Amino acid sequence: MANGTGTKDDPWQLTTPPGSSAYTMYRDDTADPPQIVCQVGSTKLLYDARAIDDLHQWLRAEGDWVPLGAADEQKPAPDGTVEAFGRSADNPVGGWYGLRKGYRGRFGMYMPPLLEALGLAELTHEKKNNQMRAL
Repeated sequence: MANGTGTKDDPWQLTTPPGSSAYTMYRDDTADPPQIVCQVGSTKLLYDARAIDDLHQWLRAEGDWVPLGAADEQKPAPDGTVEAFGRSADNPVGGWYGLRKGYRGRFGMYMPPLLEALGLAELTHEKKNNQMRAL
């Protein structure tokens, strides 16, 4: 389970899939739409909070391991990856779950550990080419 309760005062304490970087996330339900605030060092990323349920449902539909494919906003996301889902016109929000222009990418890096911590998904923790699947 996750360390922290997911509030601004007690954020989830997470680590990237390879275990190389620590970061925090918390849910801000006062924002419109509700957001997941991801703090990585001095960088703040914002994701639509519905990404948690939408990603979990998509993983369940995929039915097996899915590559993460994390990429910055300016780089293409490999097809069939969590990153591609996080920016696809075919996902439930019709595009980016990332809400901060210029920092909308890395969905496949920062969201998967949150789903794992919440008990919704299983994640590999290799140096690279990590994957996840729904629980």
